[in-house]
Amino acid sequence: MKRIDAALGSAVVLLAVYLLTLAPDVTFWDAGEFIASAHSLGVPHPPGTPLFVAAINVWAKLFFFLPYAVATNLFSAVATASAAFLTADLVQRAGVVGEIADRRAMAFAAAVCAGSMSSVWLNATETEVYAASLALGVCMVWVGERAGRLRQGRWLYLLAYLIALAVPLHLSALVAAPVAIALVVHGGDGIRWHHVATFGGVFLIAMGVGRMSASVALAGAAIVVGAFAVRKRGGRWRLAAPLPAISALFLVAIGLSALFIMYVRAQFDPGINQGNPSTLHALADVVARRQYAVSPIWPREAPIWLQIANLGQYVDWQAALSFGPTVLPSILRTLATVVFIALGWIGGTSLWRADRRAGIAVFGLLVCGALGVLVYLNLHAGPSIGYGFLPANTIREARERDYFFVFGFWAWGILSGIGAVTFVSRLRRPAWTGALLACLPIALNWRAVTRRGEPEESLPRVVALSLLESTPRNGVLFVAGDNDSYPLWYAQQVLRARPDVAVITMPLLPTDWYRAEIQRRHGLLTEREAQRFEGRLATSTAIANGARRIGRPVAAAITLRPDEREALGKAWTSSGMVYVEGNVPVDTAAARRTSAWVERQLPDTATRPAIDPVHSYFRGLLDCPDQLLRATRTRDASRVDSICNYR
Repeated sequence: MKRIDAALGSAVVLLAVYLLTLAPDVTFWDAGEFIASAHSLGVPHPPGTPLFVAAINVWAKLFFFLPYAVATNLFSAVATASAAFLTADLVQRAGVVGEIADRRAMAFAAAVCAGSMSSVWLNATETEVYAASLALGVCMVWVGERAGRLRQGRWLYLLAYLIALAVPLHLSALVAAPVAIALVVHGGDGIRWHHVATFGGVFLIAMGVGRMSASVALAGAAIVVGAFAVRKRGGRWRLAAPLPAISALFLVAIGLSALFIMYVRAQFDPGINQGNPSTLHALADVVARRQYAVSPIWPREAPIWLQIANLGQYVDWQAALSFGPTVLPSILRTLATVVFIALGWIGGTSLWRADRRAGIAVFGLLVCGALGVLVYLNLHAGPSIGYGFLPANTIREARERDYFFVFGFWAWGILSGIGAVTFVSRLRRPAWTGALLACLPIALNWRAVTRRGEPEESLPRVVALSLLESTPRNGVLFVAGDNDSYPLWYAQQVLRARPDVAVITMPLLPTDWYRAEIQRRHGLLTEREAQRFEGRLATSTAIANGARRIGRPVAAAITLRPDEREALGKAWTSSGMVYVEGNVPVDTAAARRTSAWVERQLPDTATRPAIDPVHSYFRGLLDCPDQLLRATRTRDASRVDSICNYR
């Protein structure tokens, strides 16, 4: 009962923190697409995450009395708090009793510190798949610990099923699978090689299906069958009954079958249908992310030292981001990082000496979630690192990728929480003071990670609605990428705003499925134009001409570059947040309406300093109608050229 109290306490504290900082609406980046996909039971960008979409679709129906975005955001909060519950329960079993009298304080501190790391916290307060992935990964480790300790078949089968579920949920959950497997195979009687083969095979099946490699998946299945079918008895290898192997593979197949949700839903062409996996070949393309250029492990996309430095940069954002909520380091923030690294070292050495199995679990999660992810993903340089060292034309990630490393940050938080309680115990202080020390990241991150407060909390919705309302009726609206597309999809699918507008996302035009969708849904391309790609600008021109053919107005979002707008037409008029075809520079009436509407929706305040510049960028764009009105009066447009793409 006491163990449950500590686990429940950590989950309740973190859930309260997440609720107080929960996004009250859609957020930028992938959240708008996920919410729209859940609402339409559709297919988001590859790998499609069908299990996540189905789960939040059902969840939102259970919480029908909440705004849809709040309900789906709440799912992430509950998922992360559940991961904290399992973590506290797992840590409390560790044998750190020589220095710590109160295991409950240790478990509570470990879970709360892990859950208050900034990247974990940010995932927990918006509709993002990485919160659910973290929960699944921690559940794998928890089940693996029980399976290895109790050696009961039901836990072994459950772990195989959970590993398979990572594929339809999100492959990032497989980061925890090697740790769970290590806990299963490392028993008091030595290494259980039978389990090494069994779960190694299951892991290969999951990786093979996730990468759509039949050879890897079949090799994994063969290893599972071999592990169950051939046993050493009486000093001799003998054939055994195949039923356990069949049962294990059946459970794995059940877990993987959730992938077919995408295939079934694509037959109905839901509102969000990225990749259109309506055939088995297209389904394989979505699952394997063939739409993207997936980096191999070698050659490296950036110098290895820079990738390690990038990870170090992300580490410095975790414990005290409010001391310097920008990409630039600050003395206080870095000092806090060093303190929590030291606490992690104390906690790690104490844990390793006291309980080797628990040490394997947490250190394994740290290595797999940090260095393992760094090696496997082979990321380009981040947007904010390497200037002065890399060529000016270096390809960079579209955004900071700290959220890829959440398993590593979670493990660091566990060690730091244990270290905090260990440290105060050595000073002969009550264990609860160590728990308070471990809770410090809540205070030190709050101001930087909260999603409450204007203009940030309303900005994505206001941007989407202002783009739609600035577009003429039945207009064809060209937009620049994720952060204008995804809020627009949310506005149209969930809020039912302006369904008459056809949104064209220009970066998706190189994909065959998207051009076919434009031709199928809107008739803006001929069949030949949809099948042949002759360049993004040429395809944009063809779509614009198709719109004119059927009498639909063409509009270009203010986010498009002037050269992209020029490909759509030659004469443009600024009309609020979009450009429409016309002969005057600014439609003053439309600009005045948009400016007044934005002023009513958002306070006239600047955005908070942040790692991600997306809020400040779009807040600046919303000032464009007012700036263009002033430029018209003064006949000076030089100040609006850069932000508003006026020229």
